[in-house]
Amino acid sequence: MISDEIVLSRLSDLVADLLELNELKLSRATRANDVEGWDSFAHVRILIAAEQAFGVQFTTAEIASLDTVGDLVNLIQARSAGSS
Repeated sequence: MISDEIVLSRLSDLVADLLELNELKLSRATRANDVEGWDSFAHVRILIAAEQAFGVQFTTAEIASLDTVGDLVNLIQARSAGSS
């Protein structure tokens, strides 16, 4: 399983790049409304980029259930473990 630290670091870099934010550090407790520019359009872009970066694919139900970055980390870890 991919560690929390690795997933969080990669997600932080990915979101910072997409939203053009310098040195963004996400935590498991971070919510979209905690991050400047993370609106519904950015959310879709972030999830697509996360799928590509981690080589996973999310269902609509899984995406709808995401509330925090921690939920996304858990989903990426579960999907990554399932694809091994």
